[in-house]
Amino acid sequence: MTKHITYLILLTLVLVSCGVDGKHFKLEGRFLHLNQGEFYVYSTDGVLDGIDTIKIEGGRFAYEIPCDEEGTLVMVFPNFSEQPVFTQPGKTVEIKADASHLKELEAEGTDNNKLMTAFRKQVSNMSPQQAVDAAAEFVKHNPKSDVSAWLIRKYFILAPKPDYAKAKQLLDLMIAEQPKNGKLVNLQQQLIGLTATAGKSLPIFTATDINGNKVTQANLTQSPNAVVFLWASWNYESTDMQRQLKRLKAAKGNGLSVIGVCIDPSKSEMQQYLRQDSISWPTINDGMMFDTKIAKQLGLSQVPANILLKNGKIVGRNLRMNELKEKIEN
Repeated sequence: MTKHITYLILLTLVLVSCGVDGKHFKLEGRFLHLNQGEFYVYSTDGVLDGIDTIKIEGGRFAYEIPCDEEGTLVMVFPNFSEQPVFTQPGKTVEIKADASHLKELEAEGTDNNKLMTAFRKQVSNMSPQQAVDAAAEFVKHNPKSDVSAWLIRKYFILAPKPDYAKAKQLLDLMIAEQPKNGKLVNLQQQLIGLTATAGKSLPIFTATDINGNKVTQANLTQSPNAVVFLWASWNYESTDMQRQLKRLKAAKGNGLSVIGVCIDPSKSEMQQYLRQDSISWPTINDGMMFDTKIAKQLGLSQVPANILLKNGKIVGRNLRMNELKEKIEN
């Protein structure tokens, strides 16, 4: 009897020390040079519904979510930089970072987070091209890691100069090792959408905007220039680009059509921004964030993202604002 009680006490102590049960994931950490503030977190693969705010007090934070599968959370910091953390049921990941050097953030607690931390250190002093090469080598040596999927997105799909052919090659390696991984299949579908580029028409789509009006690809053929624009109220770069698009639309009039796709989980916050910036073009929001159907159909997988069409044909993707202006005005 005494041994049984002792066992139960020890088991209880072990569970308490772990700090999280097998159906949850915990993220905790501390920041140097950031005593108080907040940052956002969202998921690229459905681990988290919507977007959450994490408060920092006394340089520390703690955050816990239900978790029944491995996945990826993305932390969005006040300087709008993003860093991934990889979830695992029953695990706690500890973050250590200097707020002035977030690229050197350290995450410990699971194998994937250790791998990502090692990669950050590896590329911290590399040139951009060296980092791209290092990412490709990482994927080749770690085709079963969630870190590899993140690196493919970051360095080959969402990069200022994407390399979709290389992304496909690396993704095929991963799928060969994980043929039943639905998240990789979804990424593959996004990549197929992205390869619909110059000279091609948009895929056929039908959606409903926030005012209940039907929106289709036909809306984008009524003007010689058209832009599909993915944005979020919590992303400064995208809201700033939206304001610049508004000024460009005012200058071009009927010569430019715009459709907005907002990935905010909260329609009220989105509508506040639309009213604040007096945006009147059709805006689509179904509350599904990156899982929104039209974003997947059109291969819009980053914030901000855009597709530029001239006379119904795609002439550019994910252009910077100066590039958009130049192509529209020429």
